[in-house]
Amino acid sequence: MERSLLQRIEAFLKESAMPPSVFGRAAVRDPRLVSDLRGGREPGRDIICRTEHFMNKWRADYRAGHITPRGDGRTRAVRALDAGMRS
Repeated sequence: MERSLLQRIEAFLKESAMPPSVFGRAAVRDPRLVSDLRGGREPGRDIICRTEHFMNKWRADYRAGHITPRGDGRTRAVRALDAGMRS
């Protein structure tokens, strides 16, 4: 049986260490996407295609070494930690 879109997104969020709002904003320009899906929202074909494309592209870029699963880098603490590690 094929997994639902929400199950595939949840697995991707763990794999990429990406917060749900960042994923939704990056994939379909909707930061509430994941919370809405968790609440029962039924995605249309366009949303399904766009999210699948985003996840597939992210994985391809990750395998090619272009990106790393770093989670949400918007906070000062994360940026300060990153800056300290690079020094």
